[in-house]
This record gives sequence, structure tokens and C-alpha cells, in this order.
Amino acid sequence: MVLLPASVTAREAVDTRRLLMQSVGSEAGASVAVDASRLTQFDSAALAVLLACQRAADAAGKTFSVQNPPRKLAALAKLYGVDVLLLMPAATASGEVATPAA
Repeated sequence: MVLLPASVTAREAVDTRRLLMQSVGSEAGASVAVDASRLTQFDSAALAVLLACQRAADAAGKTFSVQNPPRKLAALAKLYGVDVLLLMPAATASGEVATPAA
């Protein structure tokens, strides 16, 4: 599991993206999981970094998921409409795991 740093803002995005991309390539197995539990300071650049990692995982034939997202990250992802792409199972703005509607 790849661990996000405590801060991913526009200032750290390039370095964080580079490190995560390396991790995506080196992760063994068919899936890449990113643990966002330490993330306390972020902006929309964090979503861009995660989406880039998801694309890299897809290109490598791996599944991608963000685990333990902070409530505010889940809310930001939902606001931008990328929650269904990044948060599997989708985390709601309250931080609870949502179940897909039938």
C-alpha cells in the first residue's frame, strides 16, 4: 500500500506525483491501493495527482483505489465529480462507505 504524505497541495504536487508514479510501477500484484489517512492539508492538486496515478495504474493493467480518505477529500472529490473514479468503494462526504444503488 502506498502512503500519501500529510500535505498534497499545488506546492507539493509535482514531487508527490513523481513518487506515487514510481510506486505504481513497483507495486507487486494486480492492484494499487493508496492510503490517504495521513492527508491533512490538500487542495484540488491532490485530486489531479490521484487521477494521474489512477491512469498510470490502468495503463499497467492494475486496479486503483484510495483508502481512508479524509472527509474533506471525499467531499472535494464529490464536488468535482471524480469520487466515483477515485474512491472505491465510494466514500461519501461524511467519510462513510457508500453502497452502490441497485
